[in-house]
Amino acid sequence: MSVAGLLAQASAQGADAAQLIELVEAASEAGATRALNRIGLHDAAAGKDIGDLRQLVQGWRDAKSSAARAVVTWLVRGLIALLVLGLAIKFGMVR
Repeated sequence: MSVAGLLAQASAQGADAAQLIELVEAASEAGATRALNRIGLHDAAAGKDIGDLRQLVQGWRDAKSSAARAVVTWLVRGLIALLVLGLAIKFGMVR
């Protein structure tokens, strides 16, 4: 059941909606704080840590992309070299 459904049900049973909303917000805050504590992002340096992780991931993506481009470039150069060599042999320029 959704939070809205639970709030409606509790309200129908006589609970104060404002207090229920405050309870849900407090529980959400506590859950988020606990989750951040578990993964080590609970201190003031957490924002910088996330920024560093994003930079690291972006660097990894850039390196992967660059390596893939280099492999494709060398494959194309190799194929062109083989083509030129084949043409040179066909026209008798190389024995």
